[in-house]
Amino acid sequence: MSTDTQAIQSQILDAFNFRHATKVFDPARKISDSEFNVILEAARLSPSSFGFEPWQLLVVQSPEKRELFRDFAWGANGAFNGTDGQLGTASHFLIFLAHTDATMKHNSEYQQRFMKEVKQLPDEVIGFINQAFQKFQEHDFQIEGERQITDWSAKQAYIAMGNVMSVAAMMGIDSCPIEGFEMDKTVEVLEQHFGIDPKLYKPAVMVALGYRADEPQFPKTRRTQEQTVSWF
Repeated sequence: MSTDTQAIQSQILDAFNFRHATKVFDPARKISDSEFNVILEAARLSPSSFGFEPWQLLVVQSPEKRELFRDFAWGANGAFNGTDGQLGTASHFLIFLAHTDATMKHNSEYQQRFMKEVKQLPDEVIGFINQAFQKFQEHDFQIEGERQITDWSAKQAYIAMGNVMSVAAMMGIDSCPIEGFEMDKTVEVLEQHFGIDPKLYKPAVMVALGYRADEPQFPKTRRTQEQTVSWF
């Protein structure tokens, strides 16, 4: 094994051990534009099922916009620790949106345009993918309802979110994934104040990024590799 490979392995493990769910950030420290662009590129270049990229990303930097979520985003408002929470202290605050069945139902207009304009696929390949995706949704995974398709899209968003947090950690940047919010009220705010059509998108998860205000109070705990991995 080369020295370079060993260094990369060590860097990866160090980053994963460094990362923790940061509840309070140092509001005076901001992520640089160049570093944040790398984080966004890590999300953009992430894989997704069938390569359909069924998610959008909101970067909420306006303090006034963030405050719109304060009353019901209990996982980000500091209610549990008496602080301003991630909403008030994070350098950058992200909301991943999941596509709904309006765009992710097989043979949708959005998918046809996506495969032509983004993937630049020939018609015969598009036809093959249409058939394969229809079989996948209706038969293989039985994903047909609005909730099921939206949840499937959210699973793809989580891949991008994982890459965002991992890449951030490798640059010494902290993060926290947040599912602690009321869905209906979040949808309402996104529609009224951000122009997000709930027929097309639903919030999947929030992510706060920045630099920790204090070191973690407790050490990282995880099951052992023997407890989580089975070899056959």
